[in-house]
Amino acid sequence: MALQVVTAVTGAAWESALVGALDRADHGVTVVRRCVDAPDLLATAATGTAQAALLSADLRRLDGEAVARLAAAGVAVVGLADPGDERAAERLRALGVATVLPADASPEEVVRTLREAVAGRLPTGRDVADPRAALPARDVPEPTSGARRPPGGRVVAVWGPTGAPGRTTVAVGLADEAARLGVRTLLVDADVYGGVVAQVLGLLDESPGLAGAARQAAAGTLDEAALGRLAWSVRPHLGVLTGLARADRWPELRPRAVAAVLAEARRVADLTVVDCAFNLEEDEELSFDTAAPRRNGATLTVLEEADEVLCVSGADPVALQRTIRALGQLRDVLPEVEPAVVVNQVRRGPVPGDPHREIAEALERFAGRPVRAFLPADRRATDAVLASGRTLAEVAAGSPLRAGLRSLAAGLARVPEPAAGRRRGRRAG
Repeated sequence: MALQVVTAVTGAAWESALVGALDRADHGVTVVRRCVDAPDLLATAATGTAQAALLSADLRRLDGEAVARLAAAGVAVVGLADPGDERAAERLRALGVATVLPADASPEEVVRTLREAVAGRLPTGRDVADPRAALPARDVPEPTSGARRPPGGRVVAVWGPTGAPGRTTVAVGLADEAARLGVRTLLVDADVYGGVVAQVLGLLDESPGLAGAARQAAAGTLDEAALGRLAWSVRPHLGVLTGLARADRWPELRPRAVAAVLAEARRVADLTVVDCAFNLEEDEELSFDTAAPRRNGATLTVLEEADEVLCVSGADPVALQRTIRALGQLRDVLPEVEPAVVVNQVRRGPVPGDPHREIAEALERFAGRPVRAFLPADRRATDAVLASGRTLAEVAAGSPLRAGLRSLAAGLARVPEPAAGRRRGRRAG
């Protein structure tokens, strides 16, 4: 049976000659369509008539999401670039096209590569199930057996249930304290329902931030320099990728692009702290039988990609119940993720007896999770932070909440905690 191939190499001087050569009977290849842009290519792939696709980097509206959808449709992907055009080859690899041939390759070599890709003997667009495969090769060693995370800096996701348990306060505090400990830190606002990191830090929230980085990642043009230009430099060692200026712009944060941004963040920072949204629902997949946008896909991607997930809980009975339910939902949706619980706003009153002991026992009993850290309530300090657009270290250096965040940041960054910080942390406990 002839191999069914679609081509999408518009604008190339060699396209007509290649298609004519491939369509000869003795190659066993049938070119079922010559597509003019990415939507045309995706529509053809959705019909199930193609087994493989030939792409060029100059295809109109080609991005990483399109390559991922080709993979989902079961279409093997091979790229073609002009001889010596390393930039085009690099862009195709960045979009997830792992196999790129020079355009002057013989028809026999192209056909052989297509057949091997369809047979699964070559890396193809199917490999983009792991979003890190969408990144260009940069002489980075392969992870050791059993290691899931790519090399580079660590990513910490700060997540938690609805109800204002203080996710953003914790995320900003951890990033600020890690930077003050000399750790190259990047703070990312990935809350698709209402990120406020920019407001908390007194930054201009109309800057491109994470949305701009995601757009460049989808186009295959995001690198360390581009990420550096998009991030605010708040102070030495601390950069910030601000979030969406409006919640209705959530479709700009496609999961695959967010994963690529995090992979690039590992190259520019030793510690990346991501402020996540609360919602884990996947109801879009139940409502559509096509590749629908997923509002919560960005959150799920961050949790999957993170080296460590912090579940931020409030310290009152209602907040604790929400946390227990949220942890159960996380276990159902992402069973491989093992979150660490951080109980915020701890104070006497809402929980009878010793709040540390009572809360720890409740979470262990009903959620099966130990408490990684207790953060004391300090309303005066947090009010000063919000009123001034500065951090705890700037407006309340002696706050017990700041001491708790500093201790937690040192542990996450795997650096020694200053002696003064350790003493304050013990008094806060």
